[in-house]
Amino acid sequence: MKKLTFATLSLAFVVILLGAFTRLTDAGLGCPDWPGCYGFLTVPSEQHIPIAEARFPERPVEAAKAWAEMVHRYVAGTLGLMILALALVSLKHSGPKKLPWALVGLVIFQAALGMWTVTLDLMPVVVMGHLLGGFAIFSLLFLLWLRQHSVAVTLSPLRGLAMVALAVLVGQIMLGGWTSANYAALVCTQLPICEGDWMGNLSPLEAFHPLPPPAESYEFGVLDYPARMTIHVSHRIGAVITALVLLWLWWRLRENGANRIAAVLGTVLLVQVALGVTNVVGSLPLPVAVAHNGVAALLLLTLVWINHLAWRSPAKEA
Repeated sequence: MKKLTFATLSLAFVVILLGAFTRLTDAGLGCPDWPGCYGFLTVPSEQHIPIAEARFPERPVEAAKAWAEMVHRYVAGTLGLMILALALVSLKHSGPKKLPWALVGLVIFQAALGMWTVTLDLMPVVVMGHLLGGFAIFSLLFLLWLRQHSVAVTLSPLRGLAMVALAVLVGQIMLGGWTSANYAALVCTQLPICEGDWMGNLSPLEAFHPLPPPAESYEFGVLDYPARMTIHVSHRIGAVITALVLLWLWWRLRENGANRIAAVLGTVLLVQVALGVTNVVGSLPLPVAVAHNGVAALLLLTLVWINHLAWRSPAKEA
């Protein structure tokens, strides 16, 4: 059970990276239908391209984008089957019973979000929801793995701060997802603030309205510059707040003698901040942007780990 959980957790991380790659290479509509691709089970071969384009004349076949989308779907589908296997195996083993089946339900909803991402033409709220669903599955798999092991230390004095830090980080991840879903990552190219009259261009009501203006497709975004700039600036401000809260937690961990845990948190946080700055300075280089998503997921796991240690008693079995 432990080995299967770890393998599933590892695959979930691969799915997150593939999802980020698909989104950042504008391949979210590489296949304009779901679950197939232009009506085929896989990317249309060269001889089938005329048939595919006749079915979807508004979306010419781009093989590279189609393959990026389909590989993501194949691996995500494999992850879903592994989570189902986890739930079935859990019935025969001691340990958590409800969490594996909750993951099955979450995977089903995540698959629906994946379908709506395509059928609703990358509507931002759906794209962000799909990203959050992937992070939630990753976190719950990690929590399942943690609950299969005894707790050697306790961080109970840090319960309140650990919960606050987790909530702040989740909020920042949501802002990052909203920034990506609205193609707002490159509207500001200077540090530490946007160029020009950014204060006069703030448009929070438009920027954070859950339903965007009607459009045939939301690919490449439909919001105007002030709204996108507002989203981008909010993500930067959120990054500063998140970094300060996590640094406070890092300091408290050291005060409580949890130096190894503090070192993990500090290292992952430092890498994530460096990747975020590089994204702005380098105008969103693809490897760095994908890594930024992946390290955000690892930072989330670090906070889940700290909260697990804060809320469970030492040597208590799952």
